[in-house]
Amino acid sequence: MSKKHRKGPSKKHQTAASKEKSSIKEGVLRYFESNPELVLDYKIISKILSVEDQQTKKQIYNILENLAKTGTLKEVNRGKYKYNGSSNTIEGVLEFTPRGAAYLIVENQDEDIYINPRNTQYAIHGDRVKVKIIDSSGRRVEGKVMEIIAREREFVVGQLSISDRFAFLRPDNMRLHVDIYIPKDKIGNARNGEKVMVKVLDWPRGAESPNGEVVEILGMPGTNDAEMVSILVENGINPKFPQEVIAQAEFVSAEITEEMTAGRKDFRDILTFTIDPLDARDFDDALSYRFLENGNKEIGIHIADVSHYVQTGSPMDVEAQKRSNSVYLVDRVVPMLPEQLSNFACSLRPNEDKLAFSAVFEFDAKDKITSQWFGRTVIHSNRRFTYEEAQEVIEGKSEELKDVILDLDRIAKVYRKERLKNGAMNIESEEVRFKLDEFGQPEQLVVKVSKDAHKLIEEFMLLANKHVSMYLSKTESKQEKPISVYRVHDTPDQSKIELFKLFIDKFGYELPSYREDQLALSINKLLADIRYKNEYGIIQNMAIRTMARAAYDTENIGHYGLAFDYYTHFTSPIRRYADLVIHRLLQAKLLGERPPYSQAELTAICKQASRMERKAVDAERDSTKYFQVLYLKDTVGETFDGIVQGITDFGMFVEMTENRCEGMVTLDDIQSDRYHFDQKNYHIIGSKSGKTFTMGSPVRVKIKDVDLRKRTIDLILVE
Repeated sequence: MSKKHRKGPSKKHQTAASKEKSSIKEGVLRYFESNPELVLDYKIISKILSVEDQQTKKQIYNILENLAKTGTLKEVNRGKYKYNGSSNTIEGVLEFTPRGAAYLIVENQDEDIYINPRNTQYAIHGDRVKVKIIDSSGRRVEGKVMEIIAREREFVVGQLSISDRFAFLRPDNMRLHVDIYIPKDKIGNARNGEKVMVKVLDWPRGAESPNGEVVEILGMPGTNDAEMVSILVENGINPKFPQEVIAQAEFVSAEITEEMTAGRKDFRDILTFTIDPLDARDFDDALSYRFLENGNKEIGIHIADVSHYVQTGSPMDVEAQKRSNSVYLVDRVVPMLPEQLSNFACSLRPNEDKLAFSAVFEFDAKDKITSQWFGRTVIHSNRRFTYEEAQEVIEGKSEELKDVILDLDRIAKVYRKERLKNGAMNIESEEVRFKLDEFGQPEQLVVKVSKDAHKLIEEFMLLANKHVSMYLSKTESKQEKPISVYRVHDTPDQSKIELFKLFIDKFGYELPSYREDQLALSINKLLADIRYKNEYGIIQNMAIRTMARAAYDTENIGHYGLAFDYYTHFTSPIRRYADLVIHRLLQAKLLGERPPYSQAELTAICKQASRMERKAVDAERDSTKYFQVLYLKDTVGETFDGIVQGITDFGMFVEMTENRCEGMVTLDDIQSDRYHFDQKNYHIIGSKSGKTFTMGSPVRVKIKDVDLRKRTIDLILVE
C-alpha cells in the first residue's frame, strides 16, 4: 500500500553550506515534525538527507542524542527515535481495502499507517482525515481516525436494492465498505436492481450506514454507459458539468473578429498544419514552417489560446481547475472543458482562423536555435494530417508537403538523439486500443506503437515546453524566486534501483552502471539489447516502476526522465489545467505585469493537478480492464499462450499474447502440484516437482471465468 515519496534535492543540487551542522539539525528536526509517527535512526536520516561522508553521519548521530536529551525526540529503542511533540496526530487520505481496513496515505511519507476496521469511525474511501497514532511498536504503525476533514465523495454509483420501507445501494467500488441507506421518498423513479447514482447526504452518529438519495438512474447493470459512469464516479470524477458552466460555455463563439486579433502576431499566411490521432476531436497544437530571408528556417509551435476564452475565477475556470485534466476512457472522453470550447472554439481545426499562444524558433543550417519568440498569435491551419498519413509520408509516400514533413522529422530526430545522449529514458510505448462496433461492443483489439510521426510531434512539444520553462525561470537576481509551475521528475530512489538490479539478475542481465548519472543510459542499452525477447515488456515496465512519478510542483528539481533541467506543460491547455496556468503566467511576464497567482495558489494548483492526474490514470485503466473483460466474455473455456507479468503470494498475473488481456491464475487452481510463493527468489515453485514460474515465464492458460462487475479474468494453467 505504500506510495513513493519525493526525495529532496539530489546530491548535485546540494551546496556545501547545507551540510553545516546547524542546517543539518534544522533538517532533522523538520523531518521528525512532519512525520511524528515514524521511528528513525541516524542511518535512515543520513539516507534521507543524502549524507554519505562519515563525519557528517557522526554529527547526525550526536544531534539525535541531544534532541532526545532535550525531550524533543523520544528514544523508543536503542538508537531509534521518534518525535515527542505535543501532537500525535497526522493528516492524510484514507484508502480502504475490500475487507474494511484502511491505510492512511500521507504526502512525502514512505510508510502508510494501518487503520483497523474498528478504528475507521465514520470515514469512507478517499476521505481526508486526521489520525491519531495508537501503536508504533510493532512491524507497522497503527492509527485511529479522530476527525474527518473533508469528504472526497459526493456521489456513489451502485446497484439499488429496494425493500418495503427503504432501499440500499450496494456500491460498485469494492473499497466502499458500507452500503448507502436510502429512504423510500428519496428513490425517485428508480427500480429494484437498476444501477443508479446516489448523492451521499450524511452519516448520523450511531447509524451503520450513511444516508443518500438517488440523483440519476443509469439503467440496468452491464450497459457501457452505466459502467463508464460508475468508473468515473468510483475515481472521484464528475461525468457531468455543472449547469452554470454549460450556460457560460454556450455564450462562447468560435468566430474570430478583427477586434480579437488586434495586437496578435499574424501567422495566417504561413504554412501551418496539425498532426493528430485519427479519432481526435480536440486539436491542441499546430506546426508552422517557413524559410527566412537570411537562409534560416522558422518553426512555430502554436497552441490553442484557451486563456482568451476562460477567464480566471469564472465558473468554467473553477470547474477546469477542479477537474485538472481530460479523462480518456475506451469509448468516450470526459473533457476538462465543455465541448463548445474543447471541440470548437479552441480546437485548431483546419481551414479556420484560430487564436493561439505560440513558441516560435529560428533554426540555422546546423539545426541550432538562434532565436526564440513567445506570444499570442492568430493562425490558419492549412491541413490536418493524421499520424498514419504523416507516417506514410515519412516512409516514402508522395505528398504536396512531403519535403516539409521530412525536414521536420529530420530535425526532430536530431533533438531526440541529443536528448537520449544526455541521459533521457528511451521508453517504447505500446497502446492497446479497442475497435468498437455500432453498439459500442469491442470487436477488435489493436496495438498502437509510437512511430516517427508521433515522435516528430512529441519532440517539438518537448522543445516548446522546455524553452517556455527556461524563460519563466529567468529572474532579475539570483535571490528572486521564479513564479512558475514545473513538470518535475525526481531521481530514482536507491532502494528501488537495488530491487531492479535483483530483478534483472533473475533473467541473467546486469547494467553497465547503476550510478545515478549513468542509470538511464544503462537501462536504454539493456532494453535495446532485449527488444525482441519475451521478457522485454516486463523489464521495461519494471524499469518504469523504478523511476519516480512525475508531478507538478512550484519547486524545480528538473525532469530526470527527459534529462531536462527545466520543463513544464505549455502545449495542451484544452486538456490540462497546468498548461492554462502556464499561459497566464507567460502572458503576464511578456507584458511585464505581476504574476496572476501567488506562490500559495500555485502550490495548491500543483497538488490538485497531480492528484487528479492519478485519478484519471486509474479511471482509464479501469475502463480498459472493463473492455478487456467484455471482449473475452464469449471465450470462456478457450486456451491462449501467455507470459507471466506479475507474481504474488496467492497466484500469478498472465498477459495473453494474442489479445493482450491480463488475468489471474490462483495457486489453488493449479492442480498438478502444491505451489507456493518463494519471496526470496521471487518465483512460484512446486513442492513436489520443483517446477518454477517467474516473471517472463511463457505459459498456456484457459479462461475459467470473467466477471464484468469486478472486471476480472480468471485463468487456469494448462500444463
